[in-house]
Amino acid sequence: MLQRPPGKLYLIPTTLGETNPLEVLPLSVKKIVEQIQYFIVENEKSARGFIKSICPHKAQPKLHLFLLNKFTEAEELPTFLEPCFEGNDIGILSEAGCPGIADPGADVVRIAHDKNIQVIPLVGPSSILLAMMASGMNGQRFTFNGYLPIDKDIRKKEIKRLEKVSFDNNQSQLFIETPYRNDAFLEDLLSTLSEETRVCVATDITLKTEFISTKTVKEWKINKVSLHKRPTLFIFHKD
Repeated sequence: MLQRPPGKLYLIPTTLGETNPLEVLPLSVKKIVEQIQYFIVENEKSARGFIKSICPHKAQPKLHLFLLNKFTEAEELPTFLEPCFEGNDIGILSEAGCPGIADPGADVVRIAHDKNIQVIPLVGPSSILLAMMASGMNGQRFTFNGYLPIDKDIRKKEIKRLEKVSFDNNQSQLFIETPYRNDAFLEDLLSTLSEETRVCVATDITLKTEFISTKTVKEWKINKVSLHKRPTLFIFHKD
């Protein structure tokens, strides 16, 4: 009997919010989701909702979902890829945007490489790249810092340190924050950074409520914006 070739691991992007998937995702994503029955996901309910939205006629009872979140034990991860060795393709679904980019999934991808499973990233929206594209800042040299410390004093010291890095290295600095802390984070940026430092606020990217604007700290202080509970990327650059 001929042995089936191993399956592939597809990195499947999702939308960044409540929008029609095919308005922001290429048709190739729909085609891959249609043919896959095994998925690694963060949340079963939202994953099934996304699959239904992009492939409404796909039989949900036939889906096999493996949960990858903060409760997943490291020793479980290799077992998620076992269907590949039976010839089945597997998809990693992000909750929002691209798997492995400010998002779980990188550990599974690493194991896939170790096991010589082909990894295929699919095209889709990345809030980090879209914000950087629209910021007008240095797209040749930038750093994504993720979340800064919650402690206010420590966070402000880190902001000041990264501002110096930005100036010394001509490097844009990107951040995210828990949505309900967005307004407080922006206030910390404005009270800590130099007045001439440019700050980009990129909110609700790809949604109807999208707002992207770059201003100096001095300008932001007189142009207030409400970001409460809205997914937001922050970028600053000191020239």
